[in-house]
This record gives sequence, C-alpha cells and structure tokens, in this order.
Amino acid sequence: MKRDGETDEWVINVKYNKEDREKYSDAIDRMQEGLDTMIDLYNEAEDDEDLIHYEEEVIAAIKEAKEIFGSDFIDQKINTIVKEVLSLMQGGQTRGQTPDKDK
Repeated sequence: MKRDGETDEWVINVKYNKEDREKYSDAIDRMQEGLDTMIDLYNEAEDDEDLIHYEEEVIAAIKEAKEIFGSDFIDQKINTIVKEVLSLMQGGQTRGQTPDKDK
C-alpha cells in the first residue's frame, strides 16, 4: 500500500496475473448468463389466475382440514368434489347457462 499525498485516501495496488484475470472473466460470464436466464424466466412467466374465489369461511375450513388430514388428502377430495359438480352441471346445459335452481 502507498499513501496518496494529495488526499487522505489510501490506495491499494492489486496486480492480477493472466490466470486470475481469466478466472474473474469466467466468473463474470457465468454470472451474466445466470442473470440472463433469470430475466428470460421472468419475462416468460404468465400471470397467476384465480379460478375460484373462496369465501373466507371456506378458506378457514380448508386450512383446518389440511392441518388435520393433510394437504394432499384434502386437495384430492376437493378435486373429486369439483369434478363431480362440474360433470353434473354439464348434463343438458349449454355454455353460460346455469341450472334453474341457481338462478
């Protein structure tokens, strides 16, 4: 280290050999590639879309059931129920029409 006479700053001279420069260059290149990949993933990501808007009491009941019975079990049961309801609704209905009892 040498002291810069003009100011109160310290100047540190660091010398790199050719091998060190190549290592730093390679590391910077890998970091840039990783950053480019992250940017691509972000740009290609689709917005998440809520398919069902649950009421607060339903959300609380699902959370409680998952704590008791496990997340996978409850997910499977809810999916089965939803499939069944949708299959019943499709019987004899046209798109956009709702069953009379729900009008």
